[in-house]
Amino acid sequence: MKLHFLTIALIAAGIAITGQVVAGQNAAESAQKSDVTQATAKSGHPVKQEIRIKRITPEYWRVTLDNPPFNIFGPETIPQLNDVVTQLETDPKVKVVVFDSAVPGFFLTHYNFIPPFSETTSLPPGRTGLPALPDILVRLSRAPAVSIVEIRGRATGVGSELSLASDMRFASREKAVLSQFEIGAGFTPGGGPMARLPRLIGRGRALEVLLSGDDIDGDLAERYGYVNRSFPDAELDKFVDTLARRIATFDKQAIIDIKHQVDIASLPPDADLGTEWATFLRSVQRPAAQQRITKLMKLGLQVDPDVEKHLPHYTGLVGEGQP
Repeated sequence: MKLHFLTIALIAAGIAITGQVVAGQNAAESAQKSDVTQATAKSGHPVKQEIRIKRITPEYWRVTLDNPPFNIFGPETIPQLNDVVTQLETDPKVKVVVFDSAVPGFFLTHYNFIPPFSETTSLPPGRTGLPALPDILVRLSRAPAVSIVEIRGRATGVGSELSLASDMRFASREKAVLSQFEIGAGFTPGGGPMARLPRLIGRGRALEVLLSGDDIDGDLAERYGYVNRSFPDAELDKFVDTLARRIATFDKQAIIDIKHQVDIASLPPDADLGTEWATFLRSVQRPAAQQRITKLMKLGLQVDPDVEKHLPHYTGLVGEGQP
């Protein structure tokens, strides 16, 4: 199977995320029910719903990633996340949002290679002027609502990048796995980890994560500062829900003001995310990268659960010249 080099790159780098705008319900229903947007693909067929927004209260939302079996996302889901972030930017009541997963073992992984690559390249730049994915992640970080990720399962590539773009990260001690595996497939990441990780965990540890392409479990992620805290899995939901409900009781303008001042001190310039994306695009053209990802596909990437769960092992096989 011959793959376009940019399509291959997107598989390896995991450069997309999902979101779904939810509409059509009245305010009373929205506090208890999931909203659903009737998104339509260019073909005129409904787009698969890969994300659910549930308004626990008008101030506290949950965004659930749900694309079994591996929570792999493709170009059709990029506009869905854009819609979610737009709602966070414009809704006058929402104060906190929690991202979680409905797929056991996977928070969010890498990109879907099956759709034609034109479905990705045809997406217009976002409001910041950056390409679609960096734009979404930049806007999520700067949104006037607090974003929290609850990591239970694998957060690989874009899953790590969504986590880094969010305001807080909490992990299951037994089940969370974070990684930027792209180095093993011959690419540089494109969703912001080179710009964000050094500010979060320091230069040396950032290079360890990015250049090893290895898995980081919940406890190590906590020690490094990759996540705020790790919890025994049975305690994770209660802690995150309690924190989100507490934040939801506070004054929204105070939340906005605090976030803005912290952003000044901690977020990378938007231009750095654009540079990272451009570096990623250059890296995907190298023949060595194409060869590595093609070998990973033959080994079962995106099909075999063992490959998805143990990516560092299989990228190691590719590096050793296995089939």
